[in-house]
Amino acid sequence: MPEFRTIDTGRAKLRAAVEGEGPLVVMVHGFPESWYSWRHQIGPVAAAGYQVAAIDVRGYGGSDKPKRVDAYSMQELTADVAGVVEALAPGQKTILIGHDWGAPIVWNTALTRPDVISAVAGLSVPYTGVPTRPFTEIFTELFTSKGHFFYQAWFQEVGPPEAEAEADVRDFLRKFYYGIAGEAPDGSWPQKKHGASMLEGMTDPEVFPAWMSAEDLDYYVGEFKRSGFFGPISRYRNHERDFEWLQAFKDRKIEQPSLLIGGDRDPAFNGFGRIPDPSALMRMHVTDLRGAHVLPGVGHWTQQERPAEVNALLLDWLKGL
Repeated sequence: MPEFRTIDTGRAKLRAAVEGEGPLVVMVHGFPESWYSWRHQIGPVAAAGYQVAAIDVRGYGGSDKPKRVDAYSMQELTADVAGVVEALAPGQKTILIGHDWGAPIVWNTALTRPDVISAVAGLSVPYTGVPTRPFTEIFTELFTSKGHFFYQAWFQEVGPPEAEAEADVRDFLRKFYYGIAGEAPDGSWPQKKHGASMLEGMTDPEVFPAWMSAEDLDYYVGEFKRSGFFGPISRYRNHERDFEWLQAFKDRKIEQPSLLIGGDRDPAFNGFGRIPDPSALMRMHVTDLRGAHVLPGVGHWTQQERPAEVNALLLDWLKGL
């Protein structure tokens, strides 16, 4: 079992589940998850000869929860990751693995801090380079301006999204997790009009997919009942701030050995349409891509839905570094 540690990054104190000895591997989760989303990876990677630290991103679980929206900018979150590296492996370079929002966090940490990051793997979200415009402009153009609902537009206003999620945490998590799981039928993430709330029209299945046990869900529910949703949702409120910060790195590519793992039923992976060749897309911005794997039938929760396949890919990649 991992040992829980509180790590002072210099900007925030983060809880990390730490196990093993050897070169450091930092695992970074997405929304709405925690260190626990890596429960199937921590032991196998530690057993392969690494020290694993699966963190709670600030705003989640046992980590600090600032009350300002700008505290959840990409600049702050990448600084947290670099701070974990410097605290646990001073003077050494470290390997990063991230899923969902954790993927952009680790991609951008590798981009902006090549002095401390030796290799980087992203699950669910490919790296597509420094943005040429804020993502708010993109979803406004494609969805909001046409009267269509987009969940990140719903997340922009402070207050209503948190209230909806916190009114019944278990209901919110069940519907959110199921809506973009590989087993969910088409329509589980419904199309609706702008102005709708997140949960309107979403499905709570009678039987949840086997990869999320009742005990797993209980753990997540307990974490979010304690932490609330302001910090996790505020990550979505920093697109303009992230865009401005990253412009200083627009002429830089990720040069560390890299890996991508996605699922063919994951809307975050496919973006606004299926990616015919994710490796070609990535190689425009990453100079040492060592694999771009698309797992059939896998939805958004990559390493939880298919832990054995993901572990095999990660361990093979780690062995080759």
